[in-house]
Amino acid sequence: MSEVVERKLGFLTGDDVNCNLINVRGRLDPAKGPVLLVHGAGVRGNIFRAPSGRNLVEMLVEGGWDVWLENWRASIEVPHNHWTLDQAAVYDHPRAVEVVCEQTGAEEIKAVIHCQGSTSFMMSALAGLVPQVSTIVSNAVSIHTLVPPLADAKLRYMIPETAKLLGYLDPQWGRTGAPWVVPKLVDAWIRLVHHECHNGVCKWASYTYGAGHPTLWLHRNLNEATHEWLSDEFGAVPLTFFTQMLRCVRAGHLVSVEGNPRLPADFTAQPPATGARVVFLAGARNNCFRAESQRISHEWYDQHAPGRSALHVFDDYGHLDVFMGKDAAADVFPTILAELGAPA
Repeated sequence: MSEVVERKLGFLTGDDVNCNLINVRGRLDPAKGPVLLVHGAGVRGNIFRAPSGRNLVEMLVEGGWDVWLENWRASIEVPHNHWTLDQAAVYDHPRAVEVVCEQTGAEEIKAVIHCQGSTSFMMSALAGLVPQVSTIVSNAVSIHTLVPPLADAKLRYMIPETAKLLGYLDPQWGRTGAPWVVPKLVDAWIRLVHHECHNGVCKWASYTYGAGHPTLWLHRNLNEATHEWLSDEFGAVPLTFFTQMLRCVRAGHLVSVEGNPRLPADFTAQPPATGARVVFLAGARNNCFRAESQRISHEWYDQHAPGRSALHVFDDYGHLDVFMGKDAAADVFPTILAELGAPA
């Protein structure tokens, strides 16, 4: 990758949580506008910078984009907190978008969003809270929340009881060791049933986010460096989030849970309050959220905004290897760059 300029900029959310943005750009002024990258739960913006050979941030910078990585309240760079999607939708993403516009002078920006960064950001968009965003590229899940049968059963019958006992799960326990008796019992179960690799954090991440072996990627899609690197990229995630996701799964689509007047109770009960073009991406072999989630969301959005959406399903990809896969630079990223460059 050619030489880049990188800076970290802290920002305070609407409810006073300290988050940050990382700006990555080439030495020359970007020829294209700002693009915001939004990570999922229990990771950080760095998830878009895997040592996969050529990552998305590198390709965006080389393509002339002004790249901004948002570390919202679900980031492992933010002090541990019991967050909900509602909080991120109302307080984090709108403020992050405002800061990017203030810093760049841009009247509109584009966004690439993943997993629970995607669901919470889509909540912001559907509620009309990020009008500056003209194009959204969403991966894995967005408006509709369909999970595989085993993951559904786990959400319904295991997570509520686990939430009472633990409050959070931390894939780092797969490396550092579980701290007390209940996490130790969970760790013993993971060791008993997960034999897909020797990376404890990888196996804990699979247990935390679903019921696959593995859940978040196909191992054959990761090079050795990325499989080792991910051990530093997964941290604690509160079970408050899983409680909300259970409600969404039961409904089949996004619902709010805290009664904030800026959010609808049901995000599919009215037309979207955004003029953004939305591109839905999915890995056909996603063990975290079914690819059908994105197909249904695309159909729903197209009904309300004909011609303002697109769908791309990648056959041999799962959940996060869409961004971390060793061949993603050839298989996936050209589609993302093309859609970002398409007229909004």
